[in-house]
Order: sequence, then structure tokens, then C-alpha cells
Amino acid sequence: MYEDFTVTDHWTAEPLHCAWKGTIVAIATRHADSTDIRFAVNGKPVWIALPNLAWVEQRRRTGKVITDYLAAQIAGRYLKQAIESGYDNGREMYTMTVDEVLAHAAVVVKEAGGTAALPSLPVIHEDVQPERELGIALPGEPAA
Repeated sequence: MYEDFTVTDHWTAEPLHCAWKGTIVAIATRHADSTDIRFAVNGKPVWIALPNLAWVEQRRRTGKVITDYLAAQIAGRYLKQAIESGYDNGREMYTMTVDEVLAHAAVVVKEAGGTAALPSLPVIHEDVQPERELGIALPGEPAA
């Protein structure tokens, strides 16, 4: 769905490959009350910030929760629409509102046919080692 897709840039007609790379709770990293979803867009980092209040509001309104998988899909759908509509201007960070998060969540779940049908994360190919791809060393192992 929206964890790995190609979209055409509104202004340049250039194809842009967008791939989910990670999810970080920004309270610790940016001192922000959000969860940041990182994508690589033609290799460049782009962050979509989802306000943490959206998790609370989703639960209050629907009784359902926003999972990590759903959060990545919400952010990916938002990014895709931003690029297609011309809203994307090459920024590294976009911030969604609570209402935007909830609206995108409803559409994503409907498109998928339920949260159980959402693609799992991370996107891993059998010939790719995540620690090498991300340039990290697993605990207790020397850096590559």
C-alpha cells in the first residue's frame, strides 16, 4: 500500500520512489508530542509527524487503536497525496493534524479491508540485512 510506492511529482513529472524507513516517538528525539514516520523519497529523508493526540482521539471516537503498521500507512498516504497535489515542496518534515490522521486512518483501513490486512513492517527483502541497510550494529556486535 503506502509503505513502498512510486508517485509522480506534480511539478516536475519526475517519478519518486517512497519507502518507509522507520517510526520514532519524537518526545525523546525532538521534544515534540508526535510520532515521526521516516520515508526515503528517491533516497532523501522525509519525515511525517503524526500528533500523539491522534492515538487518544482515535480510541475515544472509534474504540480502535492506531498500530505501528497503520501509522506508517497513514503517513505514506499523506506523503503520496502531498506529492501528487503539489503540496510537497522538498521539505524534510511535514506535520499532520489530528483530523488529518483520523481521516487518513479511516481511508487506509477501508482500502485494506481491515487492520489485519495491512502490510507488516519493516519492509525486508530476503537478500537484504536490515542492520547493514540501516548502517547499525545490533547490540553486542561490532559495527560493520
